[in-house]
Amino acid sequence: MRKSLIIFALLATFIFGAYQLTLKEPLYHSQSYVFGTLVDISIYGESEESARLLSNHILQDFQNLHNRLHAWKPISEGKPSELGQLNIAFEQSKHITISADLAAMLADAKTLSVKSNGLFNPAIGHLIGSWGFQRDEFSAVSIDNEKIKALVKSNPSMSDIVLESETAYSKNSAVKLDLGGYAKGYALDLAANYLRKQHVNNALINIGGNIIALGKHGDKTWRVGIQHPRTPTAIATIDLPDGWAVGTSGDYQRYFMLNGKRYCHIIDPRTGYPVQHTQAVTVLVPPQPDNQTQAGVLSDVASKPIFIELPENRSKAAHALGIENFMVIDDNANIFVSKSMVTKINWLSPNVKFTTLQ
Repeated sequence: MRKSLIIFALLATFIFGAYQLTLKEPLYHSQSYVFGTLVDISIYGESEESARLLSNHILQDFQNLHNRLHAWKPISEGKPSELGQLNIAFEQSKHITISADLAAMLADAKTLSVKSNGLFNPAIGHLIGSWGFQRDEFSAVSIDNEKIKALVKSNPSMSDIVLESETAYSKNSAVKLDLGGYAKGYALDLAANYLRKQHVNNALINIGGNIIALGKHGDKTWRVGIQHPRTPTAIATIDLPDGWAVGTSGDYQRYFMLNGKRYCHIIDPRTGYPVQHTQAVTVLVPPQPDNQTQAGVLSDVASKPIFIELPENRSKAAHALGIENFMVIDDNANIFVSKSMVTKINWLSPNVKFTTLQ
């Protein structure tokens, strides 16, 4: 919740701080708690009643999606989520009928996993659970090196999942899906598409730091802050034109400390251990063609492989997913910015030093 409040504070600063709001400004703002994080919706240029109904519809869609895709919580006692039922079938090597939209998500996730050379791997749910990150509160866990070694050796991957018409099965019973690095981005695209169908031209949707923009905030481009990974303050801002999305992965959001070391929720599927050489990665994604992965999903997914990859291969990981605009803060607080991103980032201090990546 602390992280969510920080994100909201940053958004409030940059959405509202540029100029004083008046009662006449047609900006509707609401927030809720879904996907384990704070959801913040701003709609500009609509009546308060219309904006309230639109916002409520989006939040209900988000809650429904969250319930369906929850990796470890049942919908009710004895009734697993849709994703939970799928994982049970995978573990039992059974075929199972799945919904059309879940099949589309999995097909997209399979493609993205291949593009990322397996660094984006939603199939490692057992590893994520072993590190204690499939629960509401995070605390230090006993590290079972042999168990982690065995889970890595079982090599669960998205390529193990076979989609046939309305059914799915896994060739590897070790596959356990956790779509935590995909669902928030999918929800952003879902909300943006819904608002466009309702002829809403101007909005900003934020799900725990994954943000997508529609239109403008009045006569201004939407502007959001990039949080410093070690302090609850912003180090920079980014303008989000219509249809652009931004996503950040960091080691300051979901983590625990053990013997002076930070263990975050972003796990390298090659080693089975949380990544410790990166503090944060931010990616900026323009609108995508209709037949490709959309900006919201890409902003959620693409930051993970860049975060996980070794420093010398970060640019390669970004380019494999079509990402030109990205920023990395490493474990020593050194800042690296892609050549394209340099022109889009607005530093809040003139003393910021960074290295430009080609």
